[in-house]
Amino acid sequence: MEPVRSQRKLIVNDVVSTLPLYRSAPALEVRLEEFELFALDRLRVLKGISDALSRGRKPEEMEKLAIDLWKTNMRHPQASEVINKDKISHFVLRLVYCRTEDLRKWFLSMETALFRYRFKREKQEAQRALMAEFDLPYKAVSSPEFESVKEKLVLVSRSLGQSSPTADDIFFKVPFEEVPELVAGRRVFISKGHAYIAMSQVVSLVATQFRSHLSKALILTNRKWTTTIAEQEKDRLTPIVEALSSSYLGPDYSQPKEFAQISLKDIDDVAKSSFPLCMRHLFEKLREDHHLKHGGRMQLGLFLKGVGLKLDDALAFWKAEFSRKVGAERFDKEYSYGIRHNYGREGKRTDYTPYSCQKIISSTPGVGDHHGCPYRNFSEENLRAALNKMGVTGRAVGDVMDKVRNRHYQLACTLTFEAVHGSSCDAGINHPNQYFSDSQKIMQSKNQSAA
Repeated sequence: MEPVRSQRKLIVNDVVSTLPLYRSAPALEVRLEEFELFALDRLRVLKGISDALSRGRKPEEMEKLAIDLWKTNMRHPQASEVINKDKISHFVLRLVYCRTEDLRKWFLSMETALFRYRFKREKQEAQRALMAEFDLPYKAVSSPEFESVKEKLVLVSRSLGQSSPTADDIFFKVPFEEVPELVAGRRVFISKGHAYIAMSQVVSLVATQFRSHLSKALILTNRKWTTTIAEQEKDRLTPIVEALSSSYLGPDYSQPKEFAQISLKDIDDVAKSSFPLCMRHLFEKLREDHHLKHGGRMQLGLFLKGVGLKLDDALAFWKAEFSRKVGAERFDKEYSYGIRHNYGREGKRTDYTPYSCQKIISSTPGVGDHHGCPYRNFSEENLRAALNKMGVTGRAVGDVMDKVRNRHYQLACTLTFEAVHGSSCDAGINHPNQYFSDSQKIMQSKNQSAA
């Protein structure tokens, strides 16, 4: 990548802020691998924020988490290139998430949240520099005006448990509709249609401006993408952009890590104790019907490979079930090839990886299929019954159903894991094989404690 050294920085009274407002894409030459890798790094930050918000983290926890995620994922070997990576990753993801209303809504919320957390970490002088960059027509309240409303401002501060403002504090008077969250939370004094906001509350005003700008920019980007870019870049950038919004960001579990293998004699017990609902449902249907369609065979088969079922055992496992329905000869002829293929022993000899939660959730099973995500596809009645069968009862079921209604399917699975194992899972469940691995760790720890 050829860096541009003439980057414009935000300067007010010689104060510099390195927090970009992303008004225009940087004039940089970017290699394809950086195009994708930078976007994935930023996506880890945004998805980390999204997961934590969905789990109801407190505001002070969220700010620290967001900054930690940023420091961990948005580093660059060359310190001078950090701001370039920041800008490139934002504009790449703008392409990725401009394409549908749901994608735009998610990206807009997460980028605004990230901007808010980063803005709050800026020094007051840098914050004022950013306000100037937005060209906001608001000046600090004069001393005489401050004195005229001081009594009201003191009452608001006391109601919020904050120290009383003094003449040295900076306040701005803005139209109340530009700080809706402060008004809704009764955190500002309003007079004649204007809200008096303290410097510490300016983040609300600036974040509203940032969100408005980005929302409009996403609409314009969508028009360019659909009318020009997607077709022009169909052999180069388009496949990358279309894949990024559903990218899985964790380990691929192509090979079992902590647990070397599972044996056929233990597989039923392990399925009850450590399989996530999606795999447990497939396993039980296989035992019940002695058959699964292609989607189910792929989803369960690759999962079993990832948890340590060896090829010979996999062939024996599937043959024992399928032969009861189609006969051993037909199994050998029609089905054994697919199992060997998943293990990289046929065809291109690719070492196929187990499906992530995102891939499973995005699948659309048809009539007679049992693959996909139960939290998404089951009726409420069937899901409640399945949860009860796993040992999830009482309030925990209600909590899971709340996440399902809000389409937070991975969080629903996380809550199921926590209810089944009596242990928290702060990282959240992002992969069925992660569920299995974390479950086995807990099971082994309990067995060792009992011994």
